[in-house]
Amino acid sequence: MLKLLDCSLRIFSIPLSVATIWLTVTNQQDNPSYGKLEFSNLTGLKFMVCISAICGAYAFFAAVSSWFKFFVSKAWIFFASDQIVAYLMVTSVAAVLEILRLTYNGDQEVTWSEACSSYGKFCNKMKIALVLHALALICFIILAVISAYRFFSLFEPPSVSSSKEVEEQRN
Repeated sequence: MLKLLDCSLRIFSIPLSVATIWLTVTNQQDNPSYGKLEFSNLTGLKFMVCISAICGAYAFFAAVSSWFKFFVSKAWIFFASDQIVAYLMVTSVAAVLEILRLTYNGDQEVTWSEACSSYGKFCNKMKIALVLHALALICFIILAVISAYRFFSLFEPPSVSSSKEVEEQRN
């Protein structure tokens, strides 16, 4: 059951990552007053595209390799990799959230005005891409918990000793 959930989440995150990349890379809008805005103008969006590509490729590799005994016996590989990918995705979600906040609200202290009134279509596609990326992040958070369970279940739980036993062991 756990293996099926693990594999399903990995497979489910692949189209989410691909859709995030496609929506972000094709996102552009031209404004006669301010010019053309593309994803490549914003470093946070480029970062999200890179992390989505890493996530999708890793999810594919992990889904395929989870069916081979050699990799399944190496629970620490999935544990470490799932943790790294989940943390990378958290950083890219945070970066795009900040971009969205600035594009919708601006920052008056540094005289940045909001941009979504001029680039509404761009902002809407960016929101959709962020939602898809966040769904992939949720998949990887669950995968990180599953891989942590698998890894730490290989070890015996620590024994609870009384204070007298601990003192006797020290002497």
